[in-house]
Amino acid sequence: VQLQASGGGLVQTGGSLRLSCAASGIIFSNYVMSWHRQSPGKQRELVASISTGGGNRRYGDSVKGRFTITRNNAEKTVYLQMNSLKPEDTAVYYCAAGRGSYPTLFVGQGTLVTVSS
Repeated sequence: VQLQASGGGLVQTGGSLRLSCAASGIIFSNYVMSWHRQSPGKQRELVASISTGGGNRRYGDSVKGRFTITRNNAEKTVYLQMNSLKPEDTAVYYCAAGRGSYPTLFVGQGTLVTVSS
């Protein structure tokens, strides 16, 4: 199983980035997909999750109204559109695939997002 995240980089406060995560080795449409992030000295936190069909989405309180998670099952890809970025959004962002009670059955390598003030 591979979850290949991309799209991270350096952006100024107020800017936007779009992260992508391409999956292989799983039946993508069977998995709830999610984005998580971790910054130095902090625990990993859930940023957003999306149901198998895309109809249900959940967001962490700190990103509601600024981030949008979407998925394309035909392309086996999940996206995270991040707008109005803040320095506190600086972190390594990971995508994950899960089912049932296990939201992070598979976790990809991270992509670094740095927001400068």
